[in-house]
Amino acid sequence: MSQVSYLGNQSLLSLPKTAFLASNTIPLEMVLRCYDWAVMMRDAGRCVVSGFSSRLERDVWDFLVSGNQPIILVLARGMYRRVPTSLEPLLKSGRLLVISTTLSPRQSRATAFTRNKYICELADDILFVGADENSSLHPLLVAYSGKAIVW
Repeated sequence: MSQVSYLGNQSLLSLPKTAFLASNTIPLEMVLRCYDWAVMMRDAGRCVVSGFSSRLERDVWDFLVSGNQPIILVLARGMYRRVPTSLEPLLKSGRLLVISTTLSPRQSRATAFTRNKYICELADDILFVGADENSSLHPLLVAYSGKAIVW
């Protein structure tokens, strides 16, 4: 992927990584389970990689940033022109790597799919939440079933 750009601590790429990919439609009973998982990842210091784009992924982000483990955020749009203020402390502490997989100024279905595929390739294991046959994540679940944990 020649359009990949990085901001932050690239040494995080050498760590074992768990991906978190959640559909936009999640059964309610899975939400609390995902929150518990996020706390477990945070407390274990495990590097989590995600787009943190869906509502549940953003909630998981909130749990993770309250800890001190490394995080890799993969964008489905071009790299930030101005770094969001909320990311600055994470970047300064070396806990965050932001990766952009496209030059596109906005996220689209196509760039989100490319981003999610990149995340699957990068991760050692992948937690898929709500990736049923109707989800855009389902083809990735099938393609990366050897790394998949499915809820």
